[in-house]
Amino acid sequence: MPIRLIHAGLGGWGRNWAGYVIKTVKEVELVAAVEIDPASAKLAQKVSSLPANRYFTSLEEACNSVDADAVLVTAPLPAHMPLTLEALRLGKHVLCEKPFAPSLTEAREAAEVAEAQQRVLMVSQNYRFYPAVQAAADLIRTRELGAPGFVTLDFRRNVNTTTSERHRNLWHPLLTDMSIHHFDMMRMVLGQEPTEITCHAWNPPWSTFRDPASAVATILFDGGAVVSYRGSWVSPQPQTTWGGDWIMECAEGAVAWTSRGGNILDASHDRVMVTPLGESAEPLALPKLPYLGRAGSLHAFARAITDGVEPSCSARDNLGSLALMYAAIESAETGQPVSFASMSL
Repeated sequence: MPIRLIHAGLGGWGRNWAGYVIKTVKEVELVAAVEIDPASAKLAQKVSSLPANRYFTSLEEACNSVDADAVLVTAPLPAHMPLTLEALRLGKHVLCEKPFAPSLTEAREAAEVAEAQQRVLMVSQNYRFYPAVQAAADLIRTRELGAPGFVTLDFRRNVNTTTSERHRNLWHPLLTDMSIHHFDMMRMVLGQEPTEITCHAWNPPWSTFRDPASAVATILFDGGAVVSYRGSWVSPQPQTTWGGDWIMECAEGAVAWTSRGGNILDASHDRVMVTPLGESAEPLALPKLPYLGRAGSLHAFARAITDGVEPSCSARDNLGSLALMYAAIESAETGQPVSFASMSL
């Protein structure tokens, strides 16, 4: 039986979920939608398979009107926690868009409520669900080239004149809206947790963003890896994939990889090149995934509910990625390194 899903939040990004993601995952069945704005709800009906009588203005009303197992939260960030906590307390499993919570305290609270309610609470860290990411993680986990020591990650885009006003006015638009993906992949691929970060964020003179659109960071991890991270929304250089360009130096060679190209519906830009010491670079065979990106998140969520297991990017696990994001911002704002030793995750 498919997981019966209520979709909460049908603004622009929510409609993208409705029109291009939910329909592709056969393990879920959309049974209701929640949207407080009538205009957004009307637009959503054009891309969704739901009839008009399955749209509601509150989550409680939707849960009282239909039989459902789970809630997908794609509302704006300020509504993430209220909707997530309400859904959990109504006995529903929850998949929430990133960033998961506006603070670590609130994220911990939600994870604790989910555990008390014995419900799956998962964060859609959708970049995990691409073949190059999983292949790189497998390579590091099996230690085929030994332990990773030094990692460089570059992300470059130039949306300086093409992005929306909302995006230009986001709080730390690079670190919160984009780097959270890269921070989460660092933890997943390296299989290590951060211990300290030093970050500098700024706006180049030509930037149209209100807050810093570029950043550099050095991140130390508990397994000995050091990551040098550079990201920008306003770079004039050739753009990278959304997953960025990675080089991982290990004891017995190097791994260069990239993931998530322009078309999120395919993995044609995913590449992993392995160069053992003294040998030539060779492409690594990539796994065939049943679903990519957000569809992969939704599929993993459904399987976690069906199988009764904790998903890889559960709320509890995601505390580490959120902590890295907030520590990067703290370091950028104070000009000082930030240690994770005092953080309770």
